[in-house]
Amino acid sequence: MLIYQNIKYMLNIVIFGAPGSGKGTQSAKLIEQYGLKHVSTGDLLRAEIKANSPLGQMAESYMSKGQLVPDEIVIGMLDELIKKNSDVEGFIFDGFPRTLEQGKALDEMLEKNGQSISLVLSLEVKDEELVERLLKRGEISGRSDDNRETIESRLKVYYDQTAPLKEFYRRQGKLHEIYGEGSIDDIFAAMEKVIDSFAQ
Repeated sequence: MLIYQNIKYMLNIVIFGAPGSGKGTQSAKLIEQYGLKHVSTGDLLRAEIKANSPLGQMAESYMSKGQLVPDEIVIGMLDELIKKNSDVEGFIFDGFPRTLEQGKALDEMLEKNGQSISLVLSLEVKDEELVERLLKRGEISGRSDDNRETIESRLKVYYDQTAPLKEFYRRQGKLHEIYGEGSIDDIFAAMEKVIDSFAQ
């Protein structure tokens, strides 16, 4: 947690990365190193539905029909989560925001809670490398969705959705592109360097 003029600021990080970029691996290392709370909207939705909370009931009414849960419900869940965890060092947002609208809504919600996104880390990996990694993962795990056609379709969706979002954070001066190829430790060291220089 950063303290400036007696005001406590959380270290709130958004991590971007195309499928196969190693986002999950690096998120786990960041959580361990900086004591951040991991925020996965998928986990959050499942937990709220299991708890049968009002927001969980609303989310389930959409999911049971195969529809996407509206952004305002997801933002409402994130708002509750942040209020309940005011003592943590900060949050790492993994897989959210995915669209420009979500990015704007997240900023507004954090501002109401006296917080903001500190940094956005984007793992940059060449498409050929991503495809190879995912095909290899498919061979090992037997996941039927890790085939070339599906992978290329998922990458297109990722780029279409995140390109405007990356530009949104670039304009705020928060976007840091990290070279996502090489050893896990080398990639993590590059992320650490960015975070540590911000936190000084």
